Order: sequence, then C-alpha cells, then structure tokens
Amino acid sequence: MNYDAFFAEQLDQLRAEGNYRVFAELERDATDAPHATMHGADKARPVTVWCSNDYLGMGKSAFVRQAVADAALKDGAGAGGTRNISGTATQHVALEAELADLHGKEAALLFTSGYVSNWASLSTLGAHLPGCTILSDEMNHASMIEGIRHSRAGKVIWKHNDPEDLNRKLEALPKGGARLIAFESVYSMDGDIAPIAEILDVAEAHGAMTYLDEVHAVGLYGPQGGGIAEREGLAHRVSLIEGTLGKAFGVMGGYIAGSAVMCDFVRSFASGFIFTTALPPALAAGALTSIRHLRRSDLERRRQQANVAKLRARLDAMRLPHLDNPSHIVPVMVGDPFKAKFLSDTLLEQHGIYVQPINYPTVPKGTERLRITPSPLHTDEDTDRLVAALSDLWSQCALNRAVA
Repeated sequence: MNYDAFFAEQLDQLRAEGNYRVFAELERDATDAPHATMHGADKARPVTVWCSNDYLGMGKSAFVRQAVADAALKDGAGAGGTRNISGTATQHVALEAELADLHGKEAALLFTSGYVSNWASLSTLGAHLPGCTILSDEMNHASMIEGIRHSRAGKVIWKHNDPEDLNRKLEALPKGGARLIAFESVYSMDGDIAPIAEILDVAEAHGAMTYLDEVHAVGLYGPQGGGIAEREGLAHRVSLIEGTLGKAFGVMGGYIAGSAVMCDFVRSFASGFIFTTALPPALAAGALTSIRHLRRSDLERRRQQANVAKLRARLDAMRLPHLDNPSHIVPVMVGDPFKAKFLSDTLLEQHGIYVQPINYPTVPKGTERLRITPSPLHTDEDTDRLVAALSDLWSQCALNRAVA
C-alpha cells in the first residue's frame, strides 16, 4: 500500500468539500491584545483577533503572566512527570482546593486539558459504574463523545436541551444499573444554554448522576465566575462539574469538581490522569492567580458583556445574520463551506481581521459559520471595522441579509 498516496487522497477530499483547514501563524503581543502579527510567505502584517477562546483576556494580563514567570523561575518549566511518579506540586494542591471552593464541592482534580478531563472522567465512570448507561445530549462536545465511546458503557442520545425527551429515554431503560446524564451548560458553536434546573429535576427523579461540562461558562458567569450552575444557584445539585483553565481563565488545563471520594476514584482509576505528565506548576500558579482575581472582580465580565451587546446591535443594523442566543458566543451564519472560507481568507488578507471559519465536522454541513467572540479588550473601532468589512463581503458573496 502507498500510505502517503492514501493520506494525500483523503486531504484532497477535504479540500474538495471545502473543509480543509489552514492555520495562520500569529505572533501575539500580550501588551497589545487582541491585536497580533501574522507571519506569511510574503510579509508580516498586523491583525485583530476575533475568535480567541481567551474570552476575558486573562492570558494577557500582567499579573497572571507574572505569576507564571515567578513560578517557572522558582520551580522550573515542567512538572517532571506524572503526579504518581514525580509527586504533587504545591501549586497543584492549591489550585485544586481553589477550584473545589469555586464550585462549592469537596474536591477537584486537575488534568492537562479540558478534552482530557472529559475523556478520562467519562470513560472511567462509564467503565466502572455497575451496569452504567450514559445519557448524552446530542450536541455534546467531541471530547465527551470520545470518553463515552471509550467507556463501552451503554449509551443513549437525547434531544438537545430537551428534558422531556431525557425523561422519556430514562423511563424506557431497563430497571437497575447506574445512570449518568452528560450535558453542557453553554454550547460552544450555537452559544445556547442548557435548562439545567429542569435536567436536574429529571435526573433526581430517576436517581441519576449528573455530569455538567462548564468549559465555556467558568470565569464568565456567576457572581464568582463559577459558571451557569453557580449563576442559577444549582451547583450543589450537580454530581460532577467539569471545566477548563484554557478559556476564560486564560492559561491551560482541565479539571473536575465533585465529592472527595468521586475525585479520588477518578484519580485512582483514570488512565488519562495516571499515565500523563502533570500540568506544569507554573501554569497551575497562573491559573490560580486568574481564578482568584475573577472571583473578586466583575469588571472583565461586564466589559465583555457590553462588547458582545455592541457587536450584536451593529450586526443587526447591517442585517447580518447571527444566532440569537443568551451567551457571549456570536455565530455569524454563512451556510456554505467555500463562502465561509472565502469570508475568513478575505477578512484576513484585505482587512487584517482574523476569524476562523467553522465547518464540518465541528458543525453540521449547511450550518457553516464565522464564530466571533468579543473580549473586554476589543474597542469600538475594532467592532466598526469588523462589521463594515463583513457587510461589504456579504454583498460580494450574494448572501442573504436576514436575522438568523
């Protein structure tokens, strides 16, 4: 078999479908966010980044960077191995305690990313809970789907954000065995928010455990940035809350928070925790600093929410279609992979605006979009330039102007 020919053929198929992805080489300057320098074959050019998941700009903040630098200089660049072999750094202990307190839980457990925390935790719980069936929202993230698949537990898919369908699916299951309901609070592509209270009502009526992914909500919602569950006073009813340190907290890593015995169980049985190098202590120190700041300060959240509202209003004024949702995620709907890529490429090349197209398999075919995430650091001038450029290109592509 000609292996490289096979790989090339598959890549050509992606290109033919408009789903081949090209990464821009960006040199970021923390003192000038959200602006950056893009390097290419011809020359370097300035760009404004509109699609970062560093939602609050915390990764650029001087005090978070200083915490990382101080810890790296004192303790070194890496963790030195797994926590089973190299031990647990004091920064890990402090960060886990802070995360547990943030969510009102007994304990927390760190992972190297949000993807790994979902994959490792769901696969471990599903594999070990006796007779387990995992009930998964149909729009759950790929990391959750992969963890469920790897667990080899029974799996039932329920309609997105539909507690009544969840209840029907639970009632149809045979008696006996564990039940684990897995869902997200804020869904990253459409920006919609789960009816958490209603889902918990169903779960409690059936004695089911609940697994809530808050990666696109922690830091952003709630009085202390504890997520949608904190905002709605529901965190105490959720069995396990999963989150990330790599989005609103601006650093890197993932975690779960729940009962002490459950976190200890995952720590003791999850291969994704046991056999991988631990999060560098310097990153844990940066994340701890970021979380502590956002628990005290609401300024970043208020500024971001104001910028989201401004962008939505200006898109509406130009009749540029975007999904109307209650979150910070602004999906501008294109509906064609080639036009989405053209819009993204032209925004970058002609206007110095960086926003990546979102296409299949991240979203269903026919729902391609530009996913825009305003931050507290974007200015009114940045917003005006983005909307003016989008409006001009919308006409060039002969796309419909209507509220999605």
